[in-house]
Amino acid sequence: MADKKSDSKKPAKATEKKDKKPKKETAVHDLKDLKKEVQKAEAQAAPAATEFVAMPLQPRKSDEPIVRVVVRDAKGRSYGTGRRKDAVARVWLQPGSGKVIVNGRDQSKYFARHTQRLILNQPFLIVNSVGHFDVMCTVKGGGLSGQAGAVRHGISRALEKFDPQYRPALKKAGLLTRDSRIVERKKVGKHGARRTKQWAKR
Repeated sequence: MADKKSDSKKPAKATEKKDKKPKKETAVHDLKDLKKEVQKAEAQAAPAATEFVAMPLQPRKSDEPIVRVVVRDAKGRSYGTGRRKDAVARVWLQPGSGKVIVNGRDQSKYFARHTQRLILNQPFLIVNSVGHFDVMCTVKGGGLSGQAGAVRHGISRALEKFDPQYRPALKKAGLLTRDSRIVERKKVGKHGARRTKQWAKR
């Protein structure tokens, strides 16, 4: 009986040893072994990388004209971001009666000067659409002059998205380009950016 028990145990041990052998082969016991495993992985990945780089690139079609698409939200509004000096304006434009709301107030109350309102409405004059759109915008930063320029820039961008046919006229007038002119910084030893101290000969 004892012999039978011993015989039954032997094959079980053999199967356990067979299961453990592959684990010992793949195990990493030292930093050197880890380095070898990393090198093997890199060697296997290298051919795939070279194949990817060697793939021919498709030629770029520069002759095709850029197609401008109408961009409007669910409410039928077009959005444009305008910038001028330190001012940033977010502008929403939709068909209407010509009402312009700036920071919750009418344009005549927010921009007291006539020249500022003229700057703001310049895009509508150029595309012959005065009184055809309602504008709702929020503007922050800078002074009133910079804010008026920022709103104008935003309205121009919104008009372009509302109807791409307006783009040539607005582009020709330079209203789609951000005016990058800003105040020059003051220098050390001078009263302003370039104003020097007063000098008297005698």
